Amino acid sequence: MIATAVGSYPKIPNRPRPARLRNAINRFDRGQVTEQELRQIEDEVTIEALQEQAEAGLDLVTDGQIRWEDEQTYLARKLTGVSLNGLLRWFDSNMYYRQPVIEGPVAWREPVTVRAYTFAAEHSAKPVKAVLTGPYTLARLSLDQHYGSVDALATAYAEALNAEAKALQQAGATLIQFNEPAIVKHKDDFPQFAGLCRRLVEGLTAETALYLYFGDVDGIYPQVLELPFALIGLDFIEGAPNEALLHRTPFTKKLGLGIVDARNTRMESVEHMAERIRTLAAGLPPDQVHVSPSAGLEFLPREVAQEKLRRMAQAVRQAEAVLV
Repeated sequence: MIATAVGSYPKIPNRPRPARLRNAINRFDRGQVTEQELRQIEDEVTIEALQEQAEAGLDLVTDGQIRWEDEQTYLARKLTGVSLNGLLRWFDSNMYYRQPVIEGPVAWREPVTVRAYTFAAEHSAKPVKAVLTGPYTLARLSLDQHYGSVDALATAYAEALNAEAKALQQAGATLIQFNEPAIVKHKDDFPQFAGLCRRLVEGLTAETALYLYFGDVDGIYPQVLELPFALIGLDFIEGAPNEALLHRTPFTKKLGLGIVDARNTRMESVEHMAERIRTLAAGLPPDQVHVSPSAGLEFLPREVAQEKLRRMAQAVRQAEAVLV
């Protein structure tokens, strides 16, 4: 059984530790530090995120998306045909993103995340998975002035992300995760979404995962099990109906259990989480289960995020002892 993260990790530590990255970004914007100096601090904070995930007991970590301004900008700004607009609220969270504006054909031109992935892999005591925002979510949160339909724009994003995933695979990534929270808000688009997913993973030999959070999959389950991913991650916090769906139709892929509330500072007990894992993973081989927070952790104070991961990892070991 794997204890893992979904994507982001808090960039800013609690006081009295200094907010080095935020300060460096502000100074960079004022021309007081060079880009090289900013990148050095990003590297250092990435190492902190990797170490803290490992210390918490995770088996599989991410780079914390420390270099990402937000879930949209980091990827979209490096693609052709895209400019950036003002800040908008990211779903119903307290996070904001700069909206991509589609001014022409969207295309991949060079690796966006490969350097960050390889840096993390070289500096991590634990295996690292690559994480990308999915094409449908990118399309839904973009301002389209070129394609005229979400499907056409999402297809263009899928082709670009397929090239990025192949570059990650070439760099050694053995698990590539795509985050698609938007589809649980627009389930009527699932037939088109299924086609996007096939284009997204075409030609990939690395294991792939799809994470669906900020809602449930009622209405598109068990159809999600037909999507071309080895692992499907579900949110059991904001997607509480997902539990009943699992009981109704057996899960036939690796299952991502999002059981830790990534948006609430309230601490779950180890015993409660262990029981949730045992209930939700019943009938599945333990090595087919990845336990995680419900979403990325950037919504939380850093020390709270680490403590939640620590408790989650303990719960995984407790549940695993019973299920094996």
